[in-house]
Amino acid sequence: MNLHHCWMICLLLLLTSTSARSDLFTSIGQMMDLLFVEKDLVTSLKDYIRAEEDRLQAIRRWADKLDFLSAAASQDPEGFLGHPVNAFKLIKRLNTEWAELESLVLTDVSDVFVSNLTIQRQHFPNDDDQSGAAKALMRLQDTYRLDTDTISSGQLPGSSPVASMRSVLTVEDCFDLGKVAYSEADYYHTELWMAQALKQLDQGDTSTTVDAVSILDYLSYAVYQQGTLQRALDFTKRLLELDPTHQRANGNLKYFEYQLSKQKKEEDRQEEEKEEQRRRRRETGGRHDDYLPERNKYERLCRGEGVQMTPRRLSRLFCRYHDNGHHPRYVIGPVKQEDEWDRPRIVRYHDIVSEKEMEKVKELAKPRLRRATVHDPQTGRLTTAHYRVSKSAWLGAFEHPVVDQINQRIQDVTGLDVSTAEDLQVANYGVGGQYEPHFDFGRKDEPDAFEELGTGNRIATWLLYMSDVQAGGATVFTDIGAAVQPKKGSAVFWYNLHHSGEGDYRTRHAACPVLLGNKWVSNKWIHERGQEFRRRCGLRETA
Repeated sequence: MNLHHCWMICLLLLLTSTSARSDLFTSIGQMMDLLFVEKDLVTSLKDYIRAEEDRLQAIRRWADKLDFLSAAASQDPEGFLGHPVNAFKLIKRLNTEWAELESLVLTDVSDVFVSNLTIQRQHFPNDDDQSGAAKALMRLQDTYRLDTDTISSGQLPGSSPVASMRSVLTVEDCFDLGKVAYSEADYYHTELWMAQALKQLDQGDTSTTVDAVSILDYLSYAVYQQGTLQRALDFTKRLLELDPTHQRANGNLKYFEYQLSKQKKEEDRQEEEKEEQRRRRRETGGRHDDYLPERNKYERLCRGEGVQMTPRRLSRLFCRYHDNGHHPRYVIGPVKQEDEWDRPRIVRYHDIVSEKEMEKVKELAKPRLRRATVHDPQTGRLTTAHYRVSKSAWLGAFEHPVVDQINQRIQDVTGLDVSTAEDLQVANYGVGGQYEPHFDFGRKDEPDAFEELGTGNRIATWLLYMSDVQAGGATVFTDIGAAVQPKKGSAVFWYNLHHSGEGDYRTRHAACPVLLGNKWVSNKWIHERGQEFRRRCGLRETA
């Protein structure tokens, strides 16, 4: 094989690897590999330092810091990455700080370390990953109404004191979060995170790359964009006290003073308008006008607020042993069934799969995880979307006996034919992973949603939880005000269609952002074909 062919093969392998590992922030499961990549890099770096210890004291400080982080993470990689601050900092380190370190090392030749780092960089996250992880933190901030102090200190609900101590954000981290918000013209979050960076700097935190002048420059513009001229002027004056020659600040100072003098002439009218704008911004968290109307309800349910189950209805929900009409497999060992909701009926089956089965499903899915897609009604194609942050893989029954066993169990427990169902979809949620409100069934305005399958609409959904989640990650039904918490080894089941075949719009649901932990689920969407004698049609449209 000649040299040209060798280079072509290497290039193809690199491109394939890069493509497969895109959107790393959308799957905690795949991000766990990054911890081991980083740990390997730290080991290589320490070997290099031992070879040139006298000349490379600066690099030794890098290694000690990263070695400490890797040691803490390797004790419990899943728990470590389950904390969104750790996940963000991991992506930030690998995307930004290791690149800076590479430049430092290249000032002197170190073949072993540089070679290892160059090889490993093909697995590193990119700018989109870092931006995605930053937006995820802000999404968690909005959904669960967390202040910047809570996130920066790592003291998230459900987090242990030890985990919180090693999951803090530095001045640079807060500054970078503010910059991501700024790049999206999200001045609400820009202000919050730049103010947090400035606060930590004022409290004595040190930074070698970020100073108060840079922070105040962003902060003054962010508050100006939100219509608060006086505060913008105050921040600008403080900036000029630190750097009187700052050209942009001097120009802004004159402009803000001029605007304030104009504003005072019609202060009453403008103040009323500004107050209304600020009120709307506070209610929407600084979001754009295209914000989902049902978002507030969705977020309230995610926080455990607004559940609409009355005591009387609750008294009619029961737990029971279920054998699906004396099914031979379950007469002696029935399954544990619990009513989660009455209208529509949502049931949970406890301990429906074993630990061994769940681990095998994760093992099969993990190498094939790809960014989860949604059906675009305009084009009819599958596409990625900002409102679905996870990675998924499809497993056919023929691929492993465990998958076949799970499919058979679903059929035995529900009484529905799964031969026309879709393959088992396994999903792993990333930093702040979520799936905003949606229907599982194809609506009337989507007549071709599942046409290529030839099996009709999605009649029912089986959702299996394959991990516990420390905080967040609930499945909420926005139309009926229901919330179902993840419980490892249990599955929830509901019908998407009425007996008439019409869609049940009460089943609109969402996956809340994962605040703390690592969420694994698998879905089985059962279709209409094959159910003709298993779930007979009704005469009423919504019966």
